[in-house]
Amino acid sequence: MILPTIARILAAAAAIALVSCSSTPRPPAIDPDVARAGIVRHLPPKLDNREAWAADIFMALESLGLPPTDANTCAVIAVAQQESTLRVNPTVPGMPAIARKEIETRAASHHIPMLLVNTALSLSSPNGKTYSTRLSEAKTEKDLSDLFEDFIGMVPMGKRLFGDLNPVHTAGPMQVGIEYAEQHAKEKRYPYPLTGSVRDEVFTRRGGLYFGTAHLLDYRAPYSEMLFRFADYNAGHYASRNAAFQNAVSVASRTSLALDGDLLIEGRSLSEPGKTEQAVRKLRPRLDLDDREIREDLEQGRREGFEKTRLHARVFELAEQKKAQPLPRAMLPKIRLQSPKITRNLTTEWFAKRVNDRYQRCLAGKP
Repeated sequence: MILPTIARILAAAAAIALVSCSSTPRPPAIDPDVARAGIVRHLPPKLDNREAWAADIFMALESLGLPPTDANTCAVIAVAQQESTLRVNPTVPGMPAIARKEIETRAASHHIPMLLVNTALSLSSPNGKTYSTRLSEAKTEKDLSDLFEDFIGMVPMGKRLFGDLNPVHTAGPMQVGIEYAEQHAKEKRYPYPLTGSVRDEVFTRRGGLYFGTAHLLDYRAPYSEMLFRFADYNAGHYASRNAAFQNAVSVASRTSLALDGDLLIEGRSLSEPGKTEQAVRKLRPRLDLDDREIREDLEQGRREGFEKTRLHARVFELAEQKKAQPLPRAMLPKIRLQSPKITRNLTTEWFAKRVNDRYQRCLAGKP
């Protein structure tokens, strides 16, 4: 019975081939001790509790499904160094004055006399001190955030003055946005027990590193250099990709645009286009897209995949025909940094390059 034998052999061979094609090689298992030791080597030698920092960085990467490579580790460390010099709750020079100005500005916007505000601040807070005393003693963002949370919840006019708008928007060793952290926690499981609020967790080392790492690395972006992730960390996800698109629009339409990465103005109707959208509409006859199709593609600028839209491809095609050379798909956004804590003329480009310098030194073994 030769034919059945051959048939069995062929069937077995086919089964083996199917198994070999369907199975993909698994990456080698990560030894947590080895990984944490590797992270420690990248941390500054004089940093206190290096092992604890390494453990929290490893946990952040592991929880987000990111490998603890030198690149990922050094990226996290570089941002934390730039934002806080690797301090969990960094002090902010002039914090009482910053806070007082915020209160005065908010009171004026609600037409509340400062006499009433000062009366409210003279009341005792939950820790026994008056709000005014705590304000004068505030040294960190956590001091200020806690004060506002108590003030909002305890003082009668606290809700009227601030509602749930605590003026502290970034926190922790990576100065990650608290609003971003709260949204991320809704979408993915936070790996630690949440005994208080997400805001509270951002002020801790473990929480600040986890949410900061997520904001830096937990999204897919078409970048060949970490430099552009550093810019996005400061300016918002995909800002570098979008700034390059604005540059292409500017070239193709001969329109001067601010390369800030903002493709649309939030809340504008189709009849109220912003400058970038207006410039794109100039190209409409050559794009073969109507205003609604342009708007639909521009709305993808807030998400992954905008670079795969018809609009993106056609704008770059037109721009590169005009320039007769390829144009970059990522550029550092041109944004001036504005914050009560910033007293110098700083930009997103400055931030990204400073962090990138730290990152390159870390990769070179020079923490």
